[in-house]
Amino acid sequence: MENINIIATLFGTLITLLLSIVAYFIKQLHTDFKSMEKDLIEVKTMALIIKTEFKSGNDLLNQKVEYIEKRVHNLELSIYKNQDYEK
Repeated sequence: MENINIIATLFGTLITLLLSIVAYFIKQLHTDFKSMEKDLIEVKTMALIIKTEFKSGNDLLNQKVEYIEKRVHNLELSIYKNQDYEK
């Protein structure tokens, strides 16, 4: 009877120890997931900022190109009219 109590105590202690180890690793995993979530939010924010900057830069370049195209078109018309007057 005494052997059964010792074996039961040893198994109880072993099970408690193993469950404590599992709980520790689950806690560490939870902490890692929280930090990964924060990093992911930061990456999304930075990607949105970069996307916005590129979009505004692209819009500005498009405006400049349109302005230059209008000027070239006006210059072409002016040159064409001057050539007609010279004839």
